[in-house]
Amino acid sequence: MPSGRDIKSSIESIGKTKKITRAMEMVSASKLRVAKQMMESGQFYADTAREIVMQHLSCGHLEYKHPYMNQRKIKSVGFIVVSTDRGLCGPLNSNLFKLSLQKIQSYHEQNVSVKLALFGHKSESFFKQFADFEVMSYVHHMKDKPDVTDVIGPVQIMLDKFVQGGIDKLYLLSNKFINTIKQEPTCVQLLPVEKEDQANTKSWDYIYEPDAKALLDMLLQRYIESSVLQGVRENMACERASSMMAMKTATDNANELIKTLKKEYNKARQAAITREIAEIVSGSDAV
Repeated sequence: MPSGRDIKSSIESIGKTKKITRAMEMVSASKLRVAKQMMESGQFYADTAREIVMQHLSCGHLEYKHPYMNQRKIKSVGFIVVSTDRGLCGPLNSNLFKLSLQKIQSYHEQNVSVKLALFGHKSESFFKQFADFEVMSYVHHMKDKPDVTDVIGPVQIMLDKFVQGGIDKLYLLSNKFINTIKQEPTCVQLLPVEKEDQANTKSWDYIYEPDAKALLDMLLQRYIESSVLQGVRENMACERASSMMAMKTATDNANELIKTLKKEYNKARQAAITREIAEIVSGSDAV
């Protein structure tokens, strides 16, 4: 059984760790509020962009077919993977990488080559161990409030590859924010852009100025950019929430461990006092 001094030292050490995890929990909570506001403000733009694109693709009489809509035989697939730069955020990254490998391996087994665009230092470190996957670009050390200029580079590389025939499908892999406690990894197809079922929607004869090509080129580009940007922002909100919960769990565990150690310390102290009394009594009897 450890001595009272050793137990007291452990209590002090755990108490210092608890102060750190508590401070990190509060910092993550503050950053989560900012990340949620950013995510929610961007969601309206992303949803509206998608709604407008699908309305014109499904309901308008368009003779022009954008290259992003080309359906081809699948020979190569691209994945944009959005992870975090830092750890200490629970199973957030590991769950995302598990889903990523499932999706990637399903194509790999069909002899389909895989190309990756990576966001976050954790995804870069994870996919380094796989020689079969070609990394086209990576971005890390993202700022707290990312904008379209932070994502356009890697996204444009993958879009150009699709137009050139270098990849035949493009997916976005990121975490979806359900609530503060729950986040889920998701996989969304970005390219080719597919029409949604508009069976109950009227067909409109739009007039395009200067022409349908100019409008659709701009709309589809903004739609893809906003989808990836929203994925990055939502993943950042997931990181803050997961980090806050991980630090809260660590703080709670520290409190429980301190309680247990205090009980052991009191038992050790009581045993030492009892032993000293017994020694005094035995010494007096000998006299």
